Amino acid sequence: MRDIRIGAAQFENSNGDKERNLAVMRELTARAVEVGAEVVSFHEGCIPAYTFVRNLSRQQIIDLAEPIPDGPSTRALVAMAGDFGVTLLAGLVELGGDDALYNAYVCVNGDGLVAKHRKLHAFISPHLTSGDDYTVFDLDGVTCGILTCFDNNLVENVRITALMGAELIFMPHVTCCLPSAMPGRGLVDPALWESRERDPVPLIQEFMGPKGREWLMRWLPTRAYENGVYAVFTNPVGMDDDQVRNGNAMIIDPHGEIIAECNTLGDDVVVGLCTPEKIEVSSGRRYLRARRPELYGPLVQETGERPVIDSGWGVVKE
Repeated sequence: MRDIRIGAAQFENSNGDKERNLAVMRELTARAVEVGAEVVSFHEGCIPAYTFVRNLSRQQIIDLAEPIPDGPSTRALVAMAGDFGVTLLAGLVELGGDDALYNAYVCVNGDGLVAKHRKLHAFISPHLTSGDDYTVFDLDGVTCGILTCFDNNLVENVRITALMGAELIFMPHVTCCLPSAMPGRGLVDPALWESRERDPVPLIQEFMGPKGREWLMRWLPTRAYENGVYAVFTNPVGMDDDQVRNGNAMIIDPHGEIIAECNTLGDDVVVGLCTPEKIEVSSGRRYLRARRPELYGPLVQETGERPVIDSGWGVVKE
């Protein structure tokens, strides 16, 4: 690994308005580049927006989807990366060659597609197919991985990505402020978002409390710590279809410490310097070296049961 400056962005996406969402991404990219970012990462499904997909028919999702890398959104992202001389990562719905639909996340530079990840645990719609491959790639001397939202909740996925050599993992999300059985969690009243300028405190309390950041702190830094990797977390902010999201885009180092974080009530981007020396001295790298794979047979034993993705969104997919 080498020193690299990474931008993690948050913004309020608009349902199905790819042109508008790409325009906001362009503004945030410009801001990140001004303070030295070499890479800028955006949230899951950010180009078309994500949460509203749960109410779309298969044909409506096909109309929203695009091939990768030849679709217009990927081409627009490549052009944007070339304009700013940076690498960009963003999410969209992919129309596969087999007409399957995927929750995809791409990494591009001005020369074209660098990497593509298909979410391993897709659930927002029964019409989306889960991906079957881990994604690890070189980014100008930094070995990177991509895991999308729920992918990161399964500890095996982050561990395997680290074992495949990832030093930095991009973790695009659309999460928080969702129904939950956990105490204190749940939806945020959209009225608080609408009144955020006149009375920001109630919204800040919701975003920073168990509905938002406090829940992230239960597990997100652990993924970085236990594997000795940098984690780049992105998440929308504001209205996301009919729900509110808290943003809190952040970069976490291999010790599980936050080195940069968005805490604004609106579109924002932060840039953090990721350096190699923390990785080898991290506890997570010691844990990787201490593994005893001969004991781990139960992890890969077939159970005879189909996987059930219960996201907590009220959507259960088998």
